[in-house]
Amino acid sequence: MSTEPAPLVALDLTGTFAFGLNGALTAVRAARLDVVGVVVLGMITALGGGVIRDVLIDSLPPATFLDWRYYTLAAAGGLIAFAVSRHLRRLEPAITVLDAVGLSTFAVIGASKALDAGLAVVPAMLLGVITAVGGGTIRDTLVGQIPTVLRTGLYAIPALVGAAVTVATTETGLYGLPATLGAAAVCFLIRMLGLHFGLNAPEPPETRPPGGGTRRRK
Repeated sequence: MSTEPAPLVALDLTGTFAFGLNGALTAVRAARLDVVGVVVLGMITALGGGVIRDVLIDSLPPATFLDWRYYTLAAAGGLIAFAVSRHLRRLEPAITVLDAVGLSTFAVIGASKALDAGLAVVPAMLLGVITAVGGGTIRDTLVGQIPTVLRTGLYAIPALVGAAVTVATTETGLYGLPATLGAAAVCFLIRMLGLHFGLNAPEPPETRPPGGGTRRRK
C-alpha cells in the first residue's frame, strides 16, 4: 500500500480511475477493439504516466505495482467504458471532463512526487507534465493517432501550469490539501476554458508552396 499522505493518495486514485475510463472510451472512439483491447488501453492511459515518472525518479518498483487499488481502478474504468461504449456519442462531454480531471490530478501528483524525490524546480515541473500526458501518449500511439499532446488545443500547457503552481506552493511552504486541490483546479480550469473557447497553442505560419496553394511550415 502507498505510504503517501491520504489526501494525495485519494487524488492519485481519482485521476487513475478518470484516466482509465477516459482512455478506454477514447480507444473505443478511435478503433474497433474487443473488451481486452479496451481495458488494456484504459489501463495504459491510467498507469503509463505514473510508471514513467517512478522509473525516472528511481522509485522502484513503481507505485502501480505495489498498491492493488491503482490497477484495479484502472481496469474498472476500462470495463465500465466498454459497457457504455454503445452510448459513446452522448458521452463525449463526459470524456472531455474525465480527461481534464485526469490531466489535472496527475500533473499535480507527478510534480509533488518529483519534489519529494529531491528533484529541482524545473525537473519537477517537467515530470508533472510527463506524468499527466505519458499514458495518453502511449495510448494514442498504439491506436495509430497523433498524440493529443502534440495536436492543437491546450493540453500540455495546463499540465505545466498545474505542475508549476504545485512546485511554487511547495517551495513557499504552502503545501497541503488546499494547495494541491488549488493547483489541480487551475489546470482543470485552463483545459476546460481552452476547449470551450477553442484556444490553441501557437502554430507555425502558413507558407505558399511553389505552384500555388498553402501549406503549413513543418
